[in-house]
Amino acid sequence: MIMEYIEIMESTVTTKNMTSIPVAVTRKTGIKPGWKLEWIFGDKPDELTVKVIPDKTEMANRLYGKGENLARGRDVLAELIREREEE
Repeated sequence: MIMEYIEIMESTVTTKNMTSIPVAVTRKTGIKPGWKLEWIFGDKPDELTVKVIPDKTEMANRLYGKGENLARGRDVLAELIREREEE
């Protein structure tokens, strides 16, 4: 079994319940101002999972071009027009 190295980082909560995100986390995840974090409770009271939710522009950029290889060699627009005419 291969053990994966897990880097442990911590931050301190202020009196206003705010904390800073460690630089290593922002670099690895690409977190930018305006992005949201989703906090998910774990099974134990002191267990949380944080999910990074990019802004809409970043989500669109990540999706751009993802389906190109699905229609390679096909004229999907012509197929759609033909389907509509048949209906």
